[in-house]
Amino acid sequence: MSVLVGAKTRLIVQGLGREGGFHAARMREYGTSVVGAAKPGKGGTKQDGIPLFDTVAQAVEATGANASIIFVPAAGAPDAILEALDAQLELVVAITEGIAIHEMLTIASVLERSASVLIGPNCPGLISPGKAKAGIIPANICKEGRIGIVSKSGTLTYEAIHQLTRVGLGQSTCIGIGGDPLIGTSHIDALKLFGDDRETDAVIMIGEIGGSAEEEAAAWIRDHFRKPVVGFIAGQTAPPGRRMGHAGAIIAGGKGTAAEKMAALTEAGVAVVRSPADMGAAIKDLL
Repeated sequence: MSVLVGAKTRLIVQGLGREGGFHAARMREYGTSVVGAAKPGKGGTKQDGIPLFDTVAQAVEATGANASIIFVPAAGAPDAILEALDAQLELVVAITEGIAIHEMLTIASVLERSASVLIGPNCPGLISPGKAKAGIIPANICKEGRIGIVSKSGTLTYEAIHQLTRVGLGQSTCIGIGGDPLIGTSHIDALKLFGDDRETDAVIMIGEIGGSAEEEAAAWIRDHFRKPVVGFIAGQTAPPGRRMGHAGAIIAGGKGTAAEKMAALTEAGVAVVRSPADMGAAIKDLL
Protein backbone atom coordinates (compact mmCIF):
# COMPACT_ATOMS: atom_id res chain seq x y z
CA MET A 1 0.00 0.00 0.00
CA SER A 2 1.04 3.64 -0.33
CA VAL A 3 -0.27 7.04 0.70
CA LEU A 4 -1.30 9.88 -1.61
CA VAL A 5 0.29 8.49 -4.80
CA GLY A 6 0.02 5.01 -6.27
CA ALA A 7 -1.15 2.92 -9.17
CA LYS A 8 -4.45 4.84 -9.39
CA THR A 9 -2.81 8.29 -9.66
CA ARG A 10 -3.69 10.10 -12.89
CA LEU A 11 -1.45 13.14 -13.04
CA ILE A 12 -1.56 16.38 -15.00
CA VAL A 13 1.31 18.85 -15.25
CA GLN A 14 0.96 22.60 -14.82
CA GLY A 15 4.02 24.33 -16.21
CA LEU A 16 5.26 21.98 -18.91
CA GLY A 17 8.35 24.06 -19.69
CA ARG A 18 11.97 22.99 -19.55
CA GLU A 19 11.94 21.78 -15.94
CA GLY A 20 8.37 20.52 -16.05
CA GLY A 21 8.98 18.69 -19.29
CA PHE A 22 12.15 17.05 -18.00
CA HIS A 23 10.52 15.79 -14.83
CA ALA A 24 7.30 14.78 -16.61
CA ALA A 25 9.42 12.46 -18.73
CA ARG A 26 11.09 11.01 -15.61
CA MET A 27 7.72 10.45 -13.94
CA ARG A 28 6.39 8.68 -17.04
CA GLU A 29 9.51 6.53 -17.22
CA TYR A 30 8.88 5.49 -13.62
CA GLY A 31 5.39 4.35 -14.50
CA THR A 32 3.32 7.28 -13.28
CA SER A 33 0.24 7.85 -15.41
CA VAL A 34 0.82 11.39 -16.73
CA VAL A 35 -2.43 11.94 -18.60
CA GLY A 36 -2.15 15.57 -19.68
CA ALA A 37 -0.89 19.07 -19.09
CA ALA A 38 -2.52 22.47 -18.71
CA LYS A 39 -0.97 24.96 -21.14
CA PRO A 40 -3.16 27.97 -21.98
CA GLY A 41 -3.48 28.57 -25.71
CA LYS A 42 -2.15 25.11 -26.62
CA GLY A 43 -5.29 23.07 -25.98
CA GLY A 44 -5.90 20.31 -28.49
CA THR A 45 -2.21 19.78 -29.24
CA LYS A 46 0.46 17.53 -27.73
CA GLN A 47 3.93 18.02 -26.30
CA ASP A 48 6.25 15.02 -26.04
CA GLY A 49 3.19 12.82 -26.44
CA ILE A 50 1.33 14.50 -23.56
CA PRO A 51 -2.11 15.91 -24.47
CA LEU A 52 -2.39 19.66 -23.76
CA PHE A 53 -5.43 21.51 -22.44
CA ASP A 54 -6.15 25.20 -21.97
CA THR A 55 -7.30 24.76 -18.37
CA VAL A 56 -6.99 22.30 -15.52
CA ALA A 57 -10.77 21.81 -15.52
CA GLN A 58 -10.69 20.77 -19.18
CA ALA A 59 -7.84 18.35 -18.48
CA VAL A 60 -9.72 16.79 -15.58
CA GLU A 61 -12.92 16.41 -17.59
CA ALA A 62 -11.13 14.83 -20.55
CA THR A 63 -8.72 12.54 -18.72
CA GLY A 64 -10.20 11.77 -15.31
CA ALA A 65 -7.09 13.22 -13.67
CA ASN A 66 -7.05 13.18 -9.87
CA ALA A 67 -3.71 14.86 -9.22
CA SER A 68 -1.62 17.77 -10.46
CA ILE A 69 2.02 18.76 -10.22
CA ILE A 70 3.00 22.41 -10.57
CA PHE A 71 6.24 23.71 -12.07
CA VAL A 72 4.86 27.19 -12.82
CA PRO A 73 7.28 30.02 -11.84
CA ALA A 74 6.62 31.81 -8.56
CA ALA A 75 4.73 34.76 -10.08
CA GLY A 76 2.07 32.50 -11.56
CA ALA A 77 2.20 29.57 -9.16
CA PRO A 78 -0.43 30.83 -6.67
CA ASP A 79 -3.03 31.07 -9.45
CA ALA A 80 -1.98 27.62 -10.68
CA ILE A 81 -2.50 26.15 -7.20
CA LEU A 82 -5.90 27.85 -6.86
CA GLU A 83 -6.92 26.58 -10.30
CA ALA A 84 -6.02 23.02 -9.28
CA LEU A 85 -7.93 23.36 -6.01
CA ASP A 86 -10.92 24.77 -7.89
CA ALA A 87 -10.87 21.67 -10.11
CA GLN A 88 -11.23 19.58 -6.92
CA LEU A 89 -8.19 17.42 -7.57
CA GLU A 90 -7.43 14.99 -4.76
CA LEU A 91 -3.73 15.84 -4.72
CA VAL A 92 -1.86 19.01 -5.72
CA VAL A 93 1.94 19.05 -5.60
CA ALA A 94 3.61 22.47 -5.84
CA ILE A 95 7.31 22.17 -6.62
CA THR A 96 7.69 25.94 -7.12
CA GLU A 97 9.80 27.90 -4.65
CA GLY A 98 9.64 31.61 -3.89
CA ILE A 99 5.86 31.97 -3.42
CA ALA A 100 5.14 34.98 -1.19
CA ILE A 101 3.69 34.39 2.27
CA HIS A 102 0.69 36.64 1.62
CA GLU A 103 -0.13 34.52 -1.46
CA MET A 104 0.07 31.37 0.66
CA LEU A 105 -2.30 32.90 3.22
CA THR A 106 -4.93 33.18 0.48
CA ILE A 107 -4.27 29.61 -0.63
CA ALA A 108 -4.46 28.36 2.97
CA SER A 109 -7.90 29.91 3.41
CA VAL A 110 -9.14 28.16 0.26
CA LEU A 111 -7.50 24.90 1.30
CA GLU A 112 -9.42 24.91 4.59
CA ARG A 113 -12.66 24.59 2.63
CA SER A 114 -11.26 22.05 0.17
CA ALA A 115 -10.99 18.27 0.21
CA SER A 116 -7.74 18.49 -1.75
CA VAL A 117 -4.32 17.70 -0.28
CA LEU A 118 -1.58 20.21 -1.12
CA ILE A 119 2.05 19.15 -0.88
CA GLY A 120 4.50 22.06 -0.87
CA PRO A 121 5.25 24.59 -2.12
CA ASN A 122 9.06 24.60 -2.34
CA CYS A 123 9.25 20.83 -2.10
CA PRO A 124 10.56 17.78 -3.99
CA GLY A 125 7.13 16.13 -4.09
CA LEU A 126 6.59 12.50 -3.20
CA ILE A 127 7.17 8.95 -4.34
CA SER A 128 5.69 5.57 -3.53
CA PRO A 129 8.49 3.26 -4.70
CA GLY A 130 7.43 0.68 -7.25
CA LYS A 131 4.11 2.45 -7.83
CA ALA A 132 4.27 6.12 -8.81
CA LYS A 133 5.96 9.42 -8.17
CA ALA A 134 4.79 13.01 -8.37
CA GLY A 135 7.85 15.18 -8.04
CA ILE A 136 11.58 15.35 -8.55
CA ILE A 137 12.82 12.69 -6.10
CA PRO A 138 15.41 10.51 -7.90
CA ALA A 139 13.79 7.11 -8.32
CA ASN A 140 17.05 5.21 -8.70
CA ILE A 141 17.82 5.46 -4.98
CA CYS A 142 14.40 4.18 -3.92
CA LYS A 143 13.39 0.68 -2.92
CA GLU A 144 9.89 -0.63 -2.33
CA GLY A 145 9.34 -1.33 1.35
CA ARG A 146 7.62 -0.41 4.60
CA ILE A 147 9.26 2.75 5.97
CA GLY A 148 7.57 6.14 5.55
CA ILE A 149 9.51 9.38 5.29
CA VAL A 150 8.21 12.90 5.92
CA SER A 151 10.70 15.73 5.56
CA LYS A 152 10.98 19.49 5.29
CA SER A 153 14.27 19.15 3.41
CA GLY A 154 14.56 17.84 -0.12
CA THR A 155 18.20 16.79 0.07
CA LEU A 156 17.71 15.13 3.45
CA THR A 157 14.73 13.27 2.00
CA TYR A 158 17.09 11.83 -0.59
CA GLU A 159 19.68 11.05 2.09
CA ALA A 160 17.13 9.18 4.22
CA ILE A 161 15.92 7.20 1.21
CA HIS A 162 19.46 6.27 0.21
CA GLN A 163 20.36 5.17 3.74
CA LEU A 164 17.27 2.98 4.05
CA THR A 165 17.92 1.37 0.70
CA ARG A 166 21.56 0.80 1.65
CA VAL A 167 20.63 -1.05 4.87
CA GLY A 168 18.08 -3.18 3.03
CA LEU A 169 14.93 -1.32 4.12
CA GLY A 170 12.63 0.04 1.46
CA GLN A 171 10.14 2.88 1.60
CA SER A 172 6.34 2.86 1.52
CA THR A 173 5.95 6.54 0.61
CA CYS A 174 8.39 9.44 0.88
CA ILE A 175 6.88 12.91 1.26
CA GLY A 176 8.88 16.10 0.97
CA ILE A 177 6.51 18.63 2.54
CA GLY A 178 8.63 21.73 1.87
CA GLY A 179 10.45 24.22 4.04
CA ASP A 180 8.44 27.42 3.61
CA PRO A 181 6.74 29.07 6.61
CA LEU A 182 3.32 28.19 5.17
CA ILE A 183 2.88 24.79 3.51
CA GLY A 184 -0.10 22.68 2.60
CA THR A 185 0.76 19.48 4.47
CA SER A 186 2.32 19.33 7.91
CA HIS A 187 4.32 16.63 9.67
CA ILE A 188 1.16 15.72 11.58
CA ASP A 189 -0.88 15.39 8.38
CA ALA A 190 1.68 12.97 6.96
CA LEU A 191 1.99 11.04 10.22
CA LYS A 192 -1.78 10.51 10.27
CA LEU A 193 -1.57 8.96 6.80
CA PHE A 194 1.32 6.71 7.79
CA GLY A 195 -0.44 5.74 11.00
CA ASP A 196 -3.44 4.50 9.03
CA ASP A 197 -1.32 2.70 6.43
CA ARG A 198 -1.07 -0.99 7.29
CA GLU A 199 2.02 -1.36 5.12
CA THR A 200 4.05 1.36 6.84
CA ASP A 201 5.88 -0.09 9.85
CA ALA A 202 7.94 2.94 10.94
CA VAL A 203 8.65 6.54 9.97
CA ILE A 204 11.62 8.84 9.58
CA MET A 205 10.62 12.43 10.35
CA ILE A 206 13.00 15.21 9.32
CA GLY A 207 12.45 18.72 10.63
CA GLU A 208 14.49 21.87 10.95
CA ILE A 209 14.92 24.95 13.09
CA GLY A 210 12.26 27.66 13.11
CA GLY A 211 8.57 27.65 13.92
CA SER A 212 6.81 25.14 16.14
CA ALA A 213 5.75 22.40 13.72
CA GLU A 214 8.13 19.82 15.16
CA GLU A 215 7.04 20.46 18.75
CA GLU A 216 3.40 20.12 17.66
CA ALA A 217 4.25 16.88 15.87
CA ALA A 218 6.02 15.61 18.98
CA ALA A 219 2.91 16.19 21.10
CA TRP A 220 0.77 14.44 18.51
CA ILE A 221 3.16 11.47 18.32
CA ARG A 222 3.14 11.16 22.11
CA ASP A 223 -0.65 11.05 22.26
CA HIS A 224 -1.61 9.26 19.05
CA PHE A 225 1.17 7.57 17.07
CA ARG A 226 2.03 3.96 17.87
CA LYS A 227 4.68 3.18 15.28
CA PRO A 228 8.44 3.68 15.75
CA VAL A 229 9.73 7.10 14.68
CA VAL A 230 13.28 8.26 14.06
CA GLY A 231 13.71 12.02 14.09
CA PHE A 232 16.37 14.43 12.87
CA ILE A 233 16.42 18.23 13.18
CA ALA A 234 18.51 20.18 10.69
CA GLY A 235 20.19 23.46 11.63
CA GLN A 236 21.66 22.47 14.98
CA THR A 237 24.52 24.96 14.61
CA ALA A 238 22.39 27.94 13.55
CA PRO A 239 22.78 31.07 15.72
CA PRO A 240 19.62 32.93 16.84
CA GLY A 241 18.19 35.23 14.19
CA ARG A 242 20.03 33.51 11.35
CA ARG A 243 18.07 31.81 8.60
CA MET A 244 19.70 28.67 7.28
CA GLY A 245 18.34 26.96 4.19
CA HIS A 246 14.59 27.34 3.92
CA ALA A 247 12.46 30.42 4.36
CA GLY A 248 10.87 28.90 7.44
CA ALA A 249 14.17 27.99 9.08
CA ILE A 250 14.78 31.00 11.28
CA ILE A 251 15.10 31.15 15.05
CA ALA A 252 13.26 34.13 16.51
CA GLY A 253 13.09 35.25 20.09
CA GLY A 254 14.95 32.20 21.31
CA LYS A 255 12.19 29.92 20.06
CA GLY A 256 12.38 27.26 17.40
CA THR A 257 15.88 26.06 18.25
CA ALA A 258 17.12 22.61 17.34
CA ALA A 259 17.67 21.80 21.02
CA GLU A 260 14.03 22.58 21.89
CA LYS A 261 12.74 20.47 19.03
CA MET A 262 15.03 17.54 19.76
CA ALA A 263 14.04 17.59 23.43
CA ALA A 264 10.33 17.61 22.59
CA LEU A 265 10.71 14.70 20.19
CA THR A 266 12.80 12.69 22.65
CA GLU A 267 10.22 13.23 25.40
CA ALA A 268 7.56 11.93 22.98
CA GLY A 269 9.44 8.68 22.51
CA VAL A 270 11.05 9.50 19.17
CA ALA A 271 14.54 8.12 18.57
CA VAL A 272 16.33 11.38 17.78
CA VAL A 273 19.66 11.20 15.97
CA ARG A 274 22.16 14.06 16.08
CA SER A 275 23.65 13.30 12.67
CA PRO A 276 21.72 12.69 9.44
CA ALA A 277 24.19 9.89 8.71
CA ASP A 278 22.54 7.80 11.46
CA MET A 279 18.91 7.82 10.24
CA GLY A 280 18.91 4.50 8.39
CA ALA A 281 20.79 2.59 11.08
CA ALA A 282 18.51 4.02 13.78
CA ILE A 283 15.39 2.77 12.01
CA LYS A 284 16.93 -0.66 11.53
CA ASP A 285 17.70 -0.83 15.27
CA LEU A 286 14.05 -0.09 16.11
CA LEU A 287 12.57 -2.88 13.98
